[in-house]
Amino acid sequence: MPAAELMEHFQWLTHDEADALLRDDVARREVADEMADVLSFLLSLANATNIDLAAAFEAKMARNELKYPADRVRGHYRKPHV
Repeated sequence: MPAAELMEHFQWLTHDEADALLRDDVARREVADEMADVLSFLLSLANATNIDLAAAFEAKMARNELKYPADRVRGHYRKPHV
């Protein structure tokens, strides 16, 4: 599964380690390749299921904006209890 292969690059890394990884040109190219695989799979799946990804993304961001108001969540990385 493409997403799992992408995640493998970062799964056990701290934020600092991930930043360092992406400063390495070879590792960055490998991550970019995995991202391209994920995008290709996602676009193919959207096509096969007749889902408009742009519309789905806009709707999801609108729901997130209501569920996680910026003034309550800004600066917090954990999901707030709503």
